[in-house]
Amino acid sequence: MRRHPRKSKAKPNGKKPAAAEEKKVYLEPEYAKSRITDFGFKELVVLPREIDLNEWLASNTTTFFHHVNLQYSTISEFCTGEACQTMAVCNTQYYWYDERGKKVKCTAPQYVDFVMSSVQKLVTDEDVFPTKYGREFPSSFEALVRKICRYLFHVLAHIYSAHFKETLALELHGHLNTLYVHFILFAREFNLLDPKETAVMDDLTEALCGGGGGDGPGGAAGAQNHVKER
Repeated sequence: MRRHPRKSKAKPNGKKPAAAEEKKVYLEPEYAKSRITDFGFKELVVLPREIDLNEWLASNTTTFFHHVNLQYSTISEFCTGEACQTMAVCNTQYYWYDERGKKVKCTAPQYVDFVMSSVQKLVTDEDVFPTKYGREFPSSFEALVRKICRYLFHVLAHIYSAHFKETLALELHGHLNTLYVHFILFAREFNLLDPKETAVMDDLTEALCGGGGGDGPGGAAGAQNHVKER
């Protein structure tokens, strides 16, 4: 799996004035409406009749991980320890908790690296995300999926709040919007994200997905098959 690249040289943008920080460029209609396709995801995220729930969660969670990792890699050179000294989204700051439960204050790139490393370890663990026939999902599987989705949400939210201008300059905002819509609609369908957790981006969710329900257009984040080998 290709990981997001590490960069040794910082390219700080400098501190932005408060007024500039408050302006959320990603909410401007000309950018919020951008998608790579007009395909609707409301029906696509629904569990197919023939598919086991855990298989469906595993397939989509793995795919979202790959896409968020890829999306972050496009702006990783701008997300440095100097430019992003904390893992912040708007006025919310996130801390990492290590295996002993100790709270760790870290820069945004360090936080994202922790996320990607821990999620990669989970999705490639046969005891957690089984692909062999006859292997069962653990009883804690849905809880682990919720944990993964919370981490991925943090990364997506950070890209929007701290690096949307770079995403816009790279003309990748349509891809980012598409991924966000698909991810949020899927999480809503299976109650994978706590509304209190996602409240920090409610204005964006409203703009992209619509108020309550997810009729908003999405795009080809595309769930890869996570079918057990037989």
